[in-house]
Amino acid sequence: MNGRAWASLAAALAGVLALPAGIGVARQLKAVSLIDAAYAIPFAAALGLLGIALSVGARRRLEWTLGRVGGRHVATAGRVLGVLAVCVAVAAAIAIGFFELLRNAR
Repeated sequence: MNGRAWASLAAALAGVLALPAGIGVARQLKAVSLIDAAYAIPFAAALGLLGIALSVGARRRLEWTLGRVGGRHVATAGRVLGVLAVCVAVAAAIAIGFFELLRNAR
């Protein structure tokens, strides 16, 4: 079993779900505004990068063991979700940046 592949998938999935979780918390709690959900952006980016790094390690382990440990598809899914998490975090950071720019331009 390739533990790095599964860790990659878990980290990347957590990265993808970090921003929706932040938005959900902002909707449920009156003390947290929607703009405060932006604090989840660095977590999403870091977890996405961790997922990508772990998937690279998993792929190297697959090559080293000639595929005997398995987990090739899990590592690929971890890499894809990691890239998605980073892309979502970058898009959210750009959106927050423009929001703050427009809000302070008045």
